[in-house]
Formats: sequence, structure tokens, C-alpha cells
Amino acid sequence: MKKLIKGLREFKSSYFSANEELFEQLSHGQKPRVLFITCSDSRIDPNLITQAGLGELFVIRNAGNIIPPFGATNGGEGATIEYAIQALDIQQIIVCGHSHCGAMKGLMKLDSLRVEMPLVHDWLKYAEATRRLVKDNYSHYEGEELLEIIIAENVLTQIENLRTYPVIRSKLHQGQLNIYAWIYQIETGEILAYDPQKHAYVLPQNQLLPSEIDERLLSSPTSNVEIHFTKTQQREFQSSQEHPIPTHEWFPMTVLSPEQMERIYRGSQTK
Repeated sequence: MKKLIKGLREFKSSYFSANEELFEQLSHGQKPRVLFITCSDSRIDPNLITQAGLGELFVIRNAGNIIPPFGATNGGEGATIEYAIQALDIQQIIVCGHSHCGAMKGLMKLDSLRVEMPLVHDWLKYAEATRRLVKDNYSHYEGEELLEIIIAENVLTQIENLRTYPVIRSKLHQGQLNIYAWIYQIETGEILAYDPQKHAYVLPQNQLLPSEIDERLLSSPTSNVEIHFTKTQQREFQSSQEHPIPTHEWFPMTVLSPEQMERIYRGSQTK
């Protein structure tokens, strides 16, 4: 607590004093550009990893970056989503999972949480679609590989849940909303973004239009990062792709089934 109080004083005397004009503007209202949905994990700071300024991100955080389907609960997630899209006119949503997610570890052994952490158990039930999908389709994986799979699949599951909200559905149909799936790698500081066309997680700058590309992104130290597959993943991935994906792109699980491919982002592509 002493450290926090010291930080408060330093904030007021240093940062606030140097940015009083910004805070004056913010006192009259907010105009965030992105709804950022992520985990409550203390190792993640949305503004830090994106270098976004004050007032640019509208943030929802909870255990496992979970969004209950519309009507499943009267919790704060749904109200926050509705306010973000309807009142603040936000047109971009990011659902961001992360490596080593404790909530996803809990989802892998859900029954063991029932007695010791009943509220966590009940909350993670909103990710039951993720658990069942992984159980039925990725049973030959285990350990860290299985955890990577469930983290990646859960982000996509939560995007499906988002699409059950009337305000989201309407904006997607009008082409006025984009939803992005990200995974943050704590150990490398890297962000990987799901590309629905390639059915792969890639570096976010690879998804920009030519007119949006900043030359500094192309020269980034991470722009040629190489993330290795296991031998099993390499065989499965290469055998199912007509054109091999470059080594700086990564999909941490077996290739999606046609049904899975069909469900993801279909709404955001509807005009």
C-alpha cells in the first residue's frame, strides 16, 4: 500500500501536471476507439502492450476473457458491451487471450474446482463450448501444447458469444463493426492475431492494407520472428494447406474443420 500511495503522489506531481490539457479534455467525455476484452491476469496491461493513450481503449477484464452469451447472465460484461457499441459508437473490438492463462488451466480440470472455488467453477462454465471442442477434437495433445490450443480456441469461442448480442449482430450486419482475435505471449511480448482467411494466427501488421502499412512496422525486430511448430503440427498443417504459410505465422493447433472455419467471423464479413 505504501508503494501505491507513493505512486499516487508521483502521478499527480509528474504525469498529471505534464498532461493537464489532456485531462481537461477527458473530463468532458470519452471517445475510445476500441473495446478491448482481456483477462484479469496481472501480467497483462492493454494500454502498455498496445502503447495506447488515455481514453483510447474501453476495457473489459475478467478471468479467462470470457463473454457469456446474450441472456445467459445479467452481469456487467453484457451491459459494458452494449454501452460501448451503442452509446460510445465503438467500431472495433479485440478479444485478447494470453499464454499461461490460469483460467484456461482451470477449464482443463473443471471438476476439481467445484468444491474449492465454486464461483470460479460456475464462471468457467461460460467457456464450456471451448472445453468440449478441445476435448472432442484435440485429445491427442497434452501439457503446454494442449493449453495453447485451449487458449486459442477460447478466444474464438468468445467471439462467437459476442455475436449473440443484438447490438453486435446488427452492427456486423451493417458492416459497421470489426472483431479481432489476439493472443499475447507473455514471455516474448509478441501479439498474434487470428486471420480468418488463412485460418492462422499471424503478426497483426500482416493484416493491414497496403495503404495502412507504416514502414517502421516492416522494419520491426519482430517482423521476421520465427515460431517453431512441433513435428506433428508441421505434418498436419502442411498437408492441409495449398500454399505453405511463412515461418512468421503460427497456428498453435491442428487445422480447423470446415464447420469451425465457417463459424468464425462470418458475421463481420456480411455487408
